[in-house]
Amino acid sequence: MIRILLSICLSTVILSSSAEGETTSPPVLAQEAQSEKFLLIGLIPEQNIFKQVERYEPLMDYLSKKIGMRIKLKILTRYGNIVDNFVSLGMDGAFFGSFTYALARMKLGVEVLARPESFDGSSTYHGLIFARKDSAIKTVRDIKGKRFAFVDKATTAGFLLPLVYFKKKGVKDYKVYLKEAYFTGTHEDAIYDVFNKKADIGAAKNTIFERVALTDKRIRDELVVLEKSPDVPENGLAVRKTLEISIKNRLQETLLDMQNDSVGRNVLKNFGAQKFIRTTDRDYEPVFKYASEINLNLAQYDYMNE
Repeated sequence: MIRILLSICLSTVILSSSAEGETTSPPVLAQEAQSEKFLLIGLIPEQNIFKQVERYEPLMDYLSKKIGMRIKLKILTRYGNIVDNFVSLGMDGAFFGSFTYALARMKLGVEVLARPESFDGSSTYHGLIFARKDSAIKTVRDIKGKRFAFVDKATTAGFLLPLVYFKKKGVKDYKVYLKEAYFTGTHEDAIYDVFNKKADIGAAKNTIFERVALTDKRIRDELVVLEKSPDVPENGLAVRKTLEISIKNRLQETLLDMQNDSVGRNVLKNFGAQKFIRTTDRDYEPVFKYASEINLNLAQYDYMNE
Protein backbone atom coordinates (compact mmCIF):
# COMPACT_ATOMS: atom_id res chain seq x y z
CA MET A 1 0.00 0.00 0.00
CA ILE A 2 2.86 2.38 0.87
CA ARG A 3 4.52 1.65 -2.50
CA ILE A 4 1.24 2.37 -4.28
CA LEU A 5 0.77 5.67 -2.44
CA LEU A 6 4.37 6.73 -3.21
CA SER A 7 3.85 5.86 -6.85
CA ILE A 8 0.66 7.99 -7.00
CA CYS A 9 2.41 10.97 -5.36
CA LEU A 10 5.37 10.71 -7.76
CA SER A 11 3.05 10.61 -10.78
CA THR A 12 1.17 13.67 -9.49
CA VAL A 13 4.41 15.64 -9.14
CA ILE A 14 5.50 14.70 -12.67
CA LEU A 15 2.12 15.62 -14.17
CA SER A 16 2.07 18.89 -12.24
CA SER A 17 5.54 19.80 -13.49
CA SER A 18 4.53 19.03 -17.09
CA ALA A 19 1.39 21.16 -16.78
CA GLU A 20 3.42 24.10 -15.43
CA GLY A 21 5.84 23.78 -18.36
CA GLU A 22 2.97 23.98 -20.84
CA THR A 23 1.66 27.27 -19.41
CA THR A 24 4.93 29.12 -20.05
CA SER A 25 6.11 30.18 -23.50
CA PRO A 26 8.48 27.57 -24.96
CA PRO A 27 11.99 28.94 -25.58
CA VAL A 28 11.66 28.51 -29.34
CA LEU A 29 8.47 30.56 -29.48
CA ALA A 30 10.03 33.32 -27.38
CA GLN A 31 12.98 33.51 -29.74
CA GLU A 32 10.65 33.65 -32.72
CA ALA A 33 8.71 36.53 -31.13
CA GLN A 34 11.92 38.45 -30.51
CA SER A 35 13.05 37.98 -34.11
CA GLU A 36 9.70 39.05 -35.57
CA LYS A 37 10.23 41.65 -38.27
CA PHE A 38 8.11 44.78 -37.96
CA LEU A 39 8.10 48.47 -38.84
CA LEU A 40 8.20 51.09 -36.08
CA ILE A 41 6.36 54.30 -37.01
CA GLY A 42 6.50 57.40 -34.82
CA LEU A 43 3.77 59.95 -34.13
CA ILE A 44 4.04 63.55 -32.97
CA PRO A 45 1.79 64.60 -30.06
CA GLU A 46 -0.78 66.80 -31.84
CA GLN A 47 -3.54 65.70 -29.48
CA ASN A 48 -3.68 63.52 -26.38
CA ILE A 49 -2.40 59.98 -26.72
CA PHE A 50 -5.83 58.32 -26.73
CA LYS A 51 -7.07 60.41 -29.65
CA GLN A 52 -3.85 59.78 -31.54
CA VAL A 53 -4.12 56.02 -31.09
CA GLU A 54 -7.81 56.04 -32.01
CA ARG A 55 -7.03 57.84 -35.25
CA TYR A 56 -3.85 56.08 -36.38
CA GLU A 57 -4.16 52.45 -35.22
CA PRO A 58 -6.82 51.43 -37.81
CA LEU A 59 -4.61 52.91 -40.55
CA MET A 60 -1.59 50.98 -39.29
CA ASP A 61 -3.63 47.75 -39.13
CA TYR A 62 -4.75 48.27 -42.73
CA LEU A 63 -1.20 48.94 -43.94
CA SER A 64 0.11 45.92 -42.02
CA LYS A 65 -2.29 43.57 -43.78
CA LYS A 66 -1.63 45.07 -47.19
CA ILE A 67 2.17 45.05 -47.08
CA GLY A 68 2.41 41.77 -45.14
CA MET A 69 4.43 43.21 -42.27
CA ARG A 70 3.38 44.20 -38.76
CA ILE A 71 3.52 47.93 -37.99
CA LYS A 72 3.92 49.27 -34.44
CA LEU A 73 3.18 52.83 -33.36
CA LYS A 74 5.38 54.89 -31.08
CA ILE A 75 3.70 58.08 -29.81
CA LEU A 76 6.28 60.53 -28.52
CA THR A 77 5.85 62.98 -25.66
CA ARG A 78 7.03 66.01 -27.61
CA TYR A 79 7.74 67.12 -31.16
CA GLY A 80 11.52 67.36 -30.87
CA ASN A 81 11.67 63.75 -29.66
CA ILE A 82 10.78 62.46 -33.09
CA VAL A 83 14.07 63.82 -34.43
CA ASP A 84 16.14 62.93 -31.36
CA ASN A 85 14.75 59.41 -31.06
CA PHE A 86 14.33 58.44 -34.70
CA VAL A 87 17.72 56.74 -34.79
CA SER A 88 18.07 55.78 -31.10
CA LEU A 89 14.70 53.96 -31.07
CA GLY A 90 15.30 52.33 -34.45
CA MET A 91 12.31 53.96 -36.12
CA ASP A 92 11.58 53.08 -39.73
CA GLY A 93 9.34 56.07 -40.36
CA ALA A 94 7.10 58.70 -38.83
CA PHE A 95 4.18 60.96 -39.56
CA PHE A 96 6.04 64.26 -39.50
CA GLY A 97 4.57 67.72 -39.23
CA SER A 98 5.85 70.20 -41.80
CA PHE A 99 8.55 71.66 -39.55
CA THR A 100 9.61 68.36 -38.01
CA TYR A 101 9.94 66.95 -41.55
CA ALA A 102 12.12 69.89 -42.57
CA LEU A 103 14.31 69.28 -39.51
CA ALA A 104 14.44 65.50 -40.04
CA ARG A 105 15.22 65.94 -43.72
CA MET A 106 18.19 68.17 -42.92
CA LYS A 107 19.45 66.11 -39.97
CA LEU A 108 18.52 62.52 -40.91
CA GLY A 109 17.85 62.47 -44.64
CA VAL A 110 14.37 60.94 -44.33
CA GLU A 111 12.18 60.62 -47.44
CA VAL A 112 8.51 61.62 -47.50
CA LEU A 113 6.06 59.27 -49.26
CA ALA A 114 2.51 60.58 -48.93
CA ARG A 115 0.15 62.79 -46.93
CA PRO A 116 -3.64 62.78 -46.46
CA GLU A 117 -6.10 64.87 -48.42
CA SER A 118 -9.18 65.94 -46.48
CA PHE A 119 -12.78 65.73 -47.64
CA ASP A 120 -12.71 69.33 -48.85
CA GLY A 121 -9.76 68.57 -51.14
CA SER A 122 -7.08 70.28 -49.04
CA SER A 123 -3.82 68.59 -48.12
CA THR A 124 -2.26 71.50 -46.27
CA TYR A 125 -2.74 73.39 -43.02
CA HIS A 126 -1.80 76.78 -41.66
CA GLY A 127 -1.00 78.18 -38.26
CA LEU A 128 -3.30 80.39 -36.24
CA ILE A 129 -2.66 82.97 -33.55
CA PHE A 130 -5.73 83.47 -31.39
CA ALA A 131 -7.07 85.07 -28.22
CA ARG A 132 -10.32 85.21 -26.31
CA LYS A 133 -12.93 87.55 -27.78
CA ASP A 134 -13.45 89.15 -24.38
CA SER A 135 -9.72 89.86 -23.90
CA ALA A 136 -9.65 93.04 -26.06
CA ILE A 137 -6.45 91.74 -27.72
CA LYS A 138 -6.46 92.83 -31.37
CA THR A 139 -2.97 94.04 -32.28
CA VAL A 140 0.61 93.23 -31.33
CA ARG A 141 0.58 96.23 -28.96
CA ASP A 142 -2.19 94.56 -26.97
CA ILE A 143 0.02 91.48 -26.48
CA LYS A 144 2.74 93.33 -24.56
CA GLY A 145 3.02 92.03 -21.02
CA LYS A 146 0.68 89.08 -21.72
CA ARG A 147 1.05 85.30 -21.46
CA PHE A 148 1.64 83.39 -24.72
CA ALA A 149 1.02 79.64 -25.13
CA PHE A 150 3.32 78.13 -27.77
CA VAL A 151 3.06 74.45 -28.71
CA ASP A 152 6.64 73.31 -29.28
CA LYS A 153 9.84 74.72 -30.78
CA ALA A 154 9.66 72.04 -33.50
CA THR A 155 6.27 73.12 -34.90
CA THR A 156 5.41 75.44 -37.76
CA ALA A 157 2.03 76.55 -36.45
CA GLY A 158 2.94 76.47 -32.77
CA PHE A 159 6.24 78.35 -32.90
CA LEU A 160 7.51 79.45 -36.33
CA LEU A 161 4.34 81.45 -37.07
CA PRO A 162 4.55 83.50 -33.85
CA LEU A 163 8.27 84.19 -34.44
CA VAL A 164 7.60 85.51 -37.94
CA TYR A 165 4.59 87.44 -36.64
CA PHE A 166 6.68 89.17 -33.96
CA LYS A 167 9.45 90.00 -36.43
CA LYS A 168 7.04 91.54 -38.95
CA LYS A 169 5.46 93.60 -36.16
CA GLY A 170 8.81 94.91 -34.94
CA VAL A 171 9.12 92.84 -31.76
CA LYS A 172 12.83 92.01 -31.45
CA ASP A 173 12.71 89.79 -28.35
CA TYR A 174 9.38 88.17 -27.48
CA LYS A 175 10.77 86.99 -24.13
CA VAL A 176 11.20 90.58 -23.03
CA TYR A 177 8.00 91.80 -24.72
CA LEU A 178 5.78 89.18 -23.07
CA LYS A 179 5.12 88.63 -19.41
CA GLU A 180 5.42 84.87 -19.93
CA ALA A 181 5.91 82.42 -22.80
CA TYR A 182 5.63 78.66 -22.35
CA PHE A 183 5.15 75.44 -24.33
CA THR A 184 2.00 73.35 -23.95
CA GLY A 185 3.26 70.27 -25.85
CA THR A 186 0.10 69.82 -27.97
CA HIS A 187 -1.99 72.08 -30.20
CA GLU A 188 -5.11 71.06 -28.32
CA ASP A 189 -3.63 72.16 -25.00
CA ALA A 190 -2.61 75.54 -26.44
CA ILE A 191 -6.20 76.10 -27.61
CA TYR A 192 -7.71 75.19 -24.26
CA ASP A 193 -5.13 77.15 -22.26
CA VAL A 194 -6.31 80.32 -24.01
CA PHE A 195 -9.95 79.31 -23.72
CA ASN A 196 -9.54 78.65 -19.98
CA LYS A 197 -7.59 81.93 -19.48
CA LYS A 198 -4.38 80.23 -18.42
CA ALA A 199 -2.80 82.11 -21.34
CA ASP A 200 -3.90 85.37 -22.97
CA ILE A 201 -2.87 84.41 -26.49
CA GLY A 202 -1.83 81.19 -28.22
CA ALA A 203 -0.85 79.51 -31.48
CA ALA A 204 -1.90 76.20 -33.05
CA LYS A 205 -2.63 74.59 -36.42
CA ASN A 206 -6.00 75.27 -38.00
CA THR A 207 -6.89 71.60 -38.55
CA ILE A 208 -6.67 70.86 -34.83
CA PHE A 209 -8.48 74.11 -34.02
CA GLU A 210 -11.33 73.11 -36.34
CA ARG A 211 -11.39 69.51 -35.08
CA VAL A 212 -11.67 70.69 -31.46
CA ALA A 213 -14.31 73.26 -32.40
CA LEU A 214 -16.45 70.53 -33.97
CA THR A 215 -16.84 68.80 -30.61
CA ASP A 216 -16.77 71.95 -28.48
CA LYS A 217 -18.58 74.87 -30.12
CA ARG A 218 -17.44 77.18 -27.31
CA ILE A 219 -14.02 77.31 -28.99
CA ARG A 220 -15.36 79.04 -32.09
CA ASP A 221 -17.80 81.14 -30.09
CA GLU A 222 -15.27 82.49 -27.58
CA LEU A 223 -11.91 82.61 -29.43
CA VAL A 224 -10.91 84.99 -32.22
CA VAL A 225 -8.16 84.43 -34.81
CA LEU A 226 -5.68 87.32 -35.09
CA GLU A 227 -3.17 85.97 -37.63
CA LYS A 228 -2.55 82.96 -39.87
CA SER A 229 0.49 81.55 -41.64
CA PRO A 230 0.94 80.45 -45.27
CA ASP A 231 -0.22 76.90 -46.06
CA VAL A 232 2.22 74.05 -45.48
CA PRO A 233 1.87 70.27 -46.10
CA GLU A 234 -0.33 68.22 -43.77
CA ASN A 235 1.45 65.58 -41.65
CA GLY A 236 3.01 63.09 -44.05
CA LEU A 237 4.58 59.66 -43.71
CA ALA A 238 8.33 59.74 -44.22
CA VAL A 239 10.75 56.82 -43.88
CA ARG A 240 14.44 56.35 -43.18
CA LYS A 241 16.66 56.52 -46.23
CA THR A 242 18.00 52.98 -45.63
CA LEU A 243 14.57 51.30 -45.65
CA GLU A 244 14.34 48.54 -48.26
CA ILE A 245 13.06 49.93 -51.54
CA SER A 246 10.47 47.15 -51.89
CA ILE A 247 8.95 47.99 -48.47
CA LYS A 248 9.07 51.70 -49.23
CA ASN A 249 7.28 51.17 -52.53
CA ARG A 250 4.61 48.92 -50.98
CA LEU A 251 3.88 51.48 -48.28
CA GLN A 252 3.54 54.32 -50.76
CA GLU A 253 1.48 52.34 -53.27
CA THR A 254 -0.89 51.10 -50.54
CA LEU A 255 -1.46 54.61 -49.20
CA LEU A 256 -2.07 56.04 -52.67
CA ASP A 257 -4.51 53.24 -53.57
CA MET A 258 -6.60 53.09 -50.36
CA GLN A 259 -9.63 54.89 -51.80
CA ASN A 260 -10.04 52.17 -54.44
CA ASP A 261 -11.28 49.42 -52.10
CA SER A 262 -14.17 49.44 -49.63
CA VAL A 263 -12.10 48.58 -46.55
CA GLY A 264 -9.59 51.29 -47.40
CA ARG A 265 -12.33 53.87 -47.90
CA ASN A 266 -13.78 53.06 -44.48
CA VAL A 267 -10.36 53.40 -42.82
CA LEU A 268 -9.82 56.71 -44.60
CA LYS A 269 -13.21 57.97 -43.46
CA ASN A 270 -12.40 57.22 -39.82
CA PHE A 271 -8.96 58.80 -40.29
CA GLY A 272 -10.57 61.99 -41.60
CA ALA A 273 -9.34 61.89 -45.19
CA GLN A 274 -10.64 61.01 -48.62
CA LYS A 275 -7.29 59.75 -49.89
CA PHE A 276 -3.49 60.01 -49.62
CA ILE A 277 -1.51 61.91 -52.23
CA ARG A 278 2.09 61.61 -53.41
CA THR A 279 4.36 64.06 -51.58
CA THR A 280 7.90 65.30 -52.32
CA ASP A 281 10.44 67.73 -50.87
CA ARG A 282 9.15 70.43 -53.22
CA ASP A 283 5.92 70.58 -51.22
CA TYR A 284 7.89 71.80 -48.20
CA GLU A 285 9.42 74.84 -49.87
CA PRO A 286 7.10 77.21 -47.92
CA VAL A 287 8.50 75.80 -44.66
CA PHE A 288 12.11 76.38 -45.68
CA LYS A 289 11.21 79.87 -46.92
CA TYR A 290 9.34 80.61 -43.71
CA ALA A 291 12.35 79.54 -41.63
CA SER A 292 14.70 81.72 -43.72
CA GLU A 293 12.56 84.80 -42.98
CA ILE A 294 13.76 84.66 -39.37
CA ASN A 295 17.30 83.53 -40.32
CA LEU A 296 16.77 80.08 -38.82
CA ASN A 297 19.43 77.51 -39.76
CA LEU A 298 17.58 74.18 -39.77
CA ALA A 299 20.77 72.10 -39.72
CA GLN A 300 21.90 73.75 -36.48
CA TYR A 301 18.53 74.60 -34.95
CA ASP A 302 18.12 73.77 -31.26
CA TYR A 303 14.53 72.49 -31.04
CA MET A 304 14.60 71.63 -27.32
CA ASN A 305 11.96 73.58 -25.39
CA GLU A 306 13.27 75.95 -22.72
